[in-house]
Amino acid sequence: MSVRTFALRGVGVALPTPYRFGSVDFDAFEGLCHRAIERGVATLVPCGTTGEAALLTLAEQRRLIATAVAAARGRVPVIAGAGSNNTATAVELASAAEDAGAAALLCVTPAYLKPTQTGVIAHFTAIHEAVRIPLILYDVPSRTACPLSDLSVRRLANLPRVIGLKDATAEVPRVGRLRRRLGREFLLLSGDDATQSPYRAAGGDGCISVTANVVPALVAALHRAHDRRQPDEIERLDRILRPLHAALFLEPNPIPLKRALHRLKLMQDGLRLPLTPMTPQAERHLAAVLERITPAEQIEAARFAAAHPLIAPRAA
Repeated sequence: MSVRTFALRGVGVALPTPYRFGSVDFDAFEGLCHRAIERGVATLVPCGTTGEAALLTLAEQRRLIATAVAAARGRVPVIAGAGSNNTATAVELASAAEDAGAAALLCVTPAYLKPTQTGVIAHFTAIHEAVRIPLILYDVPSRTACPLSDLSVRRLANLPRVIGLKDATAEVPRVGRLRRRLGREFLLLSGDDATQSPYRAAGGDGCISVTANVVPALVAALHRAHDRRQPDEIERLDRILRPLHAALFLEPNPIPLKRALHRLKLMQDGLRLPLTPMTPQAERHLAAVLERITPAEQIEAARFAAAHPLIAPRAA
């Protein structure tokens, strides 16, 4: 199969990294992987921004990726984050992710240094040449202060294993511009939960989602509704999801996400400095949103399980 036909459509889940007493809680992480798959998520994405990758050791990243691969058991692909502002470190992370069994890499632009677009292209090219698996570019200038221009995306798309873009700019018109220039096979994935539905409507292929950790069945259902061109269902699900999208970004990701998953008894909400716990006022708002949306998630999860019995649960 050509890497250009690599299947990553629908919703991928940007997984957080659970901690227990300061160490990575691999059991809780594995549980998050199983829950996401069993509720319809199409891809697992460990060791990205949501996974606090900048605060993890190489050994922790390698084991997290291997854990995700083992949990997936071939049911869905694992797209591993491999990003650093140091190109040599990014290459090392990419090689470790490939060795751990990742199907593809998610590679973010180098943060803080503000390289030129020539430097950004050279950075991604170095990663590309060091591995044999596909790369998805990641543009999140609000965090990196290093945007990826349309022209740079087009130039990088000429590399044989650069297969797509995770676009967290929330610039929905960009979908049409890139689609016209890059064709249908190049994957265009939203990296912004709040605008993922308009992104799909504009011609995008899916989303790598933070919200999908909390309500994977609802977010997966939204993307199925887009696949099936069901406008009423899209609007219904959008209406349910909007308050949670907002609540999960009241403070920098993954602070609210970890608190939400802790409230759902799926993990502890430990963070590594310089990240600090959620403020009480923001947490009260998040708790109210969770209380309203949880019943809808349970209904959608049951509906998905009944319709997809061949997606074996973790005990199989």
